[in-house]
Amino acid sequence: SVCWLYRVDYVYFENSSSNPLLIRRIEELNKTANGNVEAKVVCFYRRRDISSTLIALADKHARDQHQQSLEEEMENPELNPVDLPEKQKHQLRHRELFLSRQLESLPATHIRGKCCVTLLNETEALKSYLDREDAFFYSLVYDPQQKTLLADKGEIRVGNKYQADITDFLKEGEEDGRDLAKLEERVWDPSSPLTEKQIDQFLVVARSVGTFARALDCSSSVRQPSLHMSAAAASRDITLFHAMDSLDKTRYDMTRAIAALVPQGGPVLCRDEMEEWSASEANLFEEALEKYGKDFTDIQQDFLPWKSLTSIIEYYYMWKTTDRYVQQKRLKAAEAESKLKQVYIPNYNKPNPNQLSVNSVKPGGVGVPPGQIPGLGRACESCYTTSSYQWYSWGPPNMQCRLCASCWTYWKKYGGLKMPTRLEGERPGPNRNNMSPHSVPMRHGGSPKFAVKTKQAFYLQTTQVTRAARRVCQDIIRPRFLARHPYLPLNTAQIKQECALRLPDEPKKPLPLKPVERKPLEFVVRYLEAHPCPPKHDPPRGQTVTTGSLTPIKSTPNILNNGSPTILGKRTYEQHNGIDGERPRCGRGVERGWSSWDVDGRLFWSLLHSIGVGVCNPTFCVFVASLSPPLPLISLCLNVLL
Repeated sequence: SVCWLYRVDYVYFENSSSNPLLIRRIEELNKTANGNVEAKVVCFYRRRDISSTLIALADKHARDQHQQSLEEEMENPELNPVDLPEKQKHQLRHRELFLSRQLESLPATHIRGKCCVTLLNETEALKSYLDREDAFFYSLVYDPQQKTLLADKGEIRVGNKYQADITDFLKEGEEDGRDLAKLEERVWDPSSPLTEKQIDQFLVVARSVGTFARALDCSSSVRQPSLHMSAAAASRDITLFHAMDSLDKTRYDMTRAIAALVPQGGPVLCRDEMEEWSASEANLFEEALEKYGKDFTDIQQDFLPWKSLTSIIEYYYMWKTTDRYVQQKRLKAAEAESKLKQVYIPNYNKPNPNQLSVNSVKPGGVGVPPGQIPGLGRACESCYTTSSYQWYSWGPPNMQCRLCASCWTYWKKYGGLKMPTRLEGERPGPNRNNMSPHSVPMRHGGSPKFAVKTKQAFYLQTTQVTRAARRVCQDIIRPRFLARHPYLPLNTAQIKQECALRLPDEPKKPLPLKPVERKPLEFVVRYLEAHPCPPKHDPPRGQTVTTGSLTPIKSTPNILNNGSPTILGKRTYEQHNGIDGERPRCGRGVERGWSSWDVDGRLFWSLLHSIGVGVCNPTFCVFVASLSPPLPLISLCLNVLL
C-alpha cells in the first residue's frame, strides 16, 4: 500500500515471488549515485529459517521462562499458551521472530509494506498478537554464522557476585582493624604547610622545565617544531601530576622538589599518549574507530597490535579533547542531517507470477487424465475452500497445489499455512478414499503415474593416499575413538601434513591380514545332511504366495479420482520415498524357491564364505548340483544367479 517509510520502521521485503516476505528493520536510507534509494536493514529470521535443533532450544527457553514467571508472580491464565486452541498455537508460531545483528542493503523498490515487531512482553496476553494484523514478537537473538541463540534482554545483577557486602556500622571510636597503609597509597596531603600561591608557583616552574626539556629533545622538536606547541604539550596533565607527586615525596619541601625536577642528567621530560603516538598511528586509530567504534579489543588486534590495550584506551580519551575530534563530530552531524529520513513507497500492483488462470495452464500434468486441466477443482491447501476470486500455485510444480487469495496473503506475510498439517498436529482433512498412497489422483490402471523419489544415492571412493593415511597416522586419527564419537571434528589439514612427512619413511611392507579359519568341505556336507531343508508345499492356484518378509507388501488400491482434496503434508515415510510395487510374478518353481530365500539365504552365503569358493566357480556349481535332495534351494539359487 501507499505509505511513508521512516528510518526505524519494520517493513516487508520481497526477494522471491513464491517465498514468504522478509522482515527487516530499516537502519539507514541511502541514495546511490544513480539516484536509487537503498535501505540498510537489520535481518529478522522466522522459525522456518533456522534449524530444528535451535527451534527445540527456543521452545525450551519459552517453557522455562513461563515456569519461572508462574513461580514468581500470580498465575495469569491469559498468558498461558497451553490454554490456546491448537489452531491459534499453530498461528502464534508464525508470529515469532529471531533478531540478528546481521546488516544488509536492499533496494527500496522491494519494500511491500509495514509491519510491527516488538520484544516479547510477558505481561501481555499472547492472543493479542493474533488479534493485530502484521504484528510479530521476538525474545531471542540468532547468530547466522555461529548458529546460536541468545536471550535479548537485560539482567538485574543482584547478589554477592555483583554487589559488595556492606558491613555493620562502626560505633564511635571503634576501628575496623584494617591497615590502610597496605590498602592504599597517599599521593597528596591537603593539610600540607604550603599555601595555594606557593603550589601554583611550583606548577609554573614545572611547566617551564617541561618546555625546556622538549627543546633539548630531538624527537620532540620534530613533533612540536614551534615554541607554542612545546609549551602546550608541557602544560598537559602528565607534567602537573609529576610535579605534585614530587612535592608529596619531598614532604612539601620546595627546594628539594625543584631539585627533583632537574636531576643530575638534565630536566625531566614527561610525555603522555598524545605525544608518544606518531601521526601514522593516529590515522590508523581514527580509521579503526570509524570501522569498529569503541571496540578497543578489535582495534588492537586488527590495527594496532604493537600497542597495549591500556595505551589505546588512554589515547582515546585524550583524543576526544582535541580539535580533530570536534571537527569529525561536526562532519558526522552534517552527514547525518543530509541523509534520507523518509522515503515514499508507491502502491505495488504488478501481477504475481504464481497467479493461476484458466488460460495460463496447459491440459495434462502429473497424475492428471489427458485433456483435463491440472488443479481444476482442487481445494485450497490451507483452508480447504473450493471457491476464491483468485488462486495461486503453491509448493512443487509437479504436485499442482494451490492456495486461495486469503491464504496466499497469509503465507506471504507469516510464512505458513493457517491450518496445521499432520506433521505439526492433528488437522481435520477431507475424505481421502479416492486418493492413492501418494495422495495423487489415480488413473484407471490403478497405479500412480510417478512414484516420488526424494532421496538420491551417492558413492564415495577414497583415494590411495587417504587409505594410506589411516595406517600411517593412526595415532592422530584414532579410528576406534572416532567411531564411537562420529560428530567430533577432525583436523584434516593436520593429518595431510603429517601423512606427507611420515609416508616416505614408512617401511614398504604388506598390510597385516587376519587369517580366516575355513572349514573343510566334508564338514559342510555332513552339516547339511544332518539339517535337511523342510519340504515346501505348492500353494493352491489363485492364492497369494507369502514371501516370508517381515514387512507385508502394500498393494495399491484401484480407485478412481472423483475429487481433489489437498495433498501435501499428509504422506507417510513410505509414500514420500515411493512404492516400487509388487514383485514380478514368475513360474511356480522359481516362486517356491524364492519363498524360502529369506529363511535360508544367510545359511547359503555363510556356506560360500566358509569354503572360500566363488559363486561363478564351475567346479563348485557342478558339485552342488550333483548333491542329494537336501540341497534343492542351493541348486535353485545357483541356476538363478548363473
